[in-house]
Amino acid sequence: MNGMQSQICRLPPNVGFSGIWDKWPHRSGISMVNHNKMGLLGAISYIIGNIVGSGIFITPTSILNNTDSVGLSLIIWSVSALISILGAFCYVELGTSIRTSGADFAYLCYVKWYPLAFAFMCAGCILTYPATLAVQAQTFSEYVFKGCGSYCHVNDSADFWAKKLLAFALIWVLMFMNFFSVKRLVQYFQIGASIAKVLATALIIGTGFYFLIFKGKTENLSDPFPNSTMLAAGPLVTALFAGLFSYDGWDILNFGAEEIENPKRTMPLAIIIGLIIVAVIYVAVNISYFVVMTIPDIQSAPAVATKFAKISLGEDFQYIVPFLICIVLVGSLNSTMFSASRYLHAAARQGVIPTWISCTNKKEDSPRAALFLHILLSIIISFAGDLDTLISYLAFAQWSQRACTMVALLWIRFRHKPVHPDAITTPFVVPVIFFCVCAALVIVTIVRTIGVAAVGGGICIGGFIFYMIFIYHRALYRFYGYRSFLHKLNHATSVFAQITFNAMVDLHKEGDDQMVDELPSTDSEGDLNKVAPIEELTPRSFANSVLSIDGDIKKCS
Repeated sequence: MNGMQSQICRLPPNVGFSGIWDKWPHRSGISMVNHNKMGLLGAISYIIGNIVGSGIFITPTSILNNTDSVGLSLIIWSVSALISILGAFCYVELGTSIRTSGADFAYLCYVKWYPLAFAFMCAGCILTYPATLAVQAQTFSEYVFKGCGSYCHVNDSADFWAKKLLAFALIWVLMFMNFFSVKRLVQYFQIGASIAKVLATALIIGTGFYFLIFKGKTENLSDPFPNSTMLAAGPLVTALFAGLFSYDGWDILNFGAEEIENPKRTMPLAIIIGLIIVAVIYVAVNISYFVVMTIPDIQSAPAVATKFAKISLGEDFQYIVPFLICIVLVGSLNSTMFSASRYLHAAARQGVIPTWISCTNKKEDSPRAALFLHILLSIIISFAGDLDTLISYLAFAQWSQRACTMVALLWIRFRHKPVHPDAITTPFVVPVIFFCVCAALVIVTIVRTIGVAAVGGGICIGGFIFYMIFIYHRALYRFYGYRSFLHKLNHATSVFAQITFNAMVDLHKEGDDQMVDELPSTDSEGDLNKVAPIEELTPRSFANSVLSIDGDIKKCS
């Protein structure tokens, strides 16, 4: 017991959360050394795994419904890929300039827009990502049972709980796998899942191109623009937005920027290779659909891949498609878990949510507490009802956040904020174009579906109000009793989490790991290393350090 107690980082007594930040010795900083960083192949696999989901097999009809044309549909898929690549390179610049995990949250905090970062974090970490994981897990179990077909005959109540338990079992298995090193275990799993995902889509692509090349089935492609002169601008814009949503997920590397090996080389190469592979898959799969099926067939099919298999491969083969979708979903689940846990972990390190969520196993470099909390929230939200509608509400908040992040990038450039010396800089017009796309998405959502915009915006406003009341240093935080209560609660939960997850509170000060290379460690055991501070930033929020009042580090060895 004494040995365990010696490994627990303790918070100093009689100091409020932000009081610990106020006592920070700004002449130095500390950060964990990450020895398990992700390579290029792992980064590519995460991009493919996060973007390619079950939608390409189930409902690729949205774009076709708005274009009513094979040729325009393929053009929309291609243009959406180009716009996504532009946005991805903006985030490559941010990821190589500010080398802190957490994506948009980290970048908004760097320019000191803390209330805005907290508001979007509430929408993302508490609702969007848990709901997304819950939908993916539930879809996995639905298609497992659908693939089993006549072998599963149970009543409605048993069917409900059997699918729920299968979904929960899957995400618990993935969580325990993610408790271990990204480089030594999870990266290889994600690579395998991405290869399986490509092979699953290759079955559809190979079948479609077999009919096209060897059987000469070209009648559905002979007139690619039959109704193009009758198409208005409104449906085209809607189709383009649907295409952009299909490519969403290219920013996954920014959520784990500190876990990427040689970001200057890895991030741009992974973006180019990963998005080109995804674009080729999406266009080729759609061509295959168009070769075998007519436009009315695709528009009327609730699950396009199932109908495709039934027409091209026979009645029996349609039962294999559900298992192909399950293969795709496993990789998507793992990618969602990766980005969501790093988002929570970044918020805890920044200090806007309780410290215990930052607990990381130093040997495996795994944010175990954040992973556990994300899984717990997903299980709770899975009982909330119509999760697809909830996600559509929060998509508005996500694109609003990206628009704000582009403004932050332009602000960093115009104000000449210090960035990492190895940062990649994109042409000025690239972030401007992507900002216009994000702003257009937000404006069109407000104009066309004001209800969706109101719910998504309301959630963000609620997070903003919460920050201003409970975290902002001139509100409740002014009172000693409130600060003392938060400190005691934070201390108790941090100690408990360190014991439970065999992890340490991850220390972070503004300026660490964002712009400068890590200097060689002066610690004899190599657990902590010094980082040259850039500037003093003092967020007024929960404390996320375990430093003593006089500034001496209580080493956790």
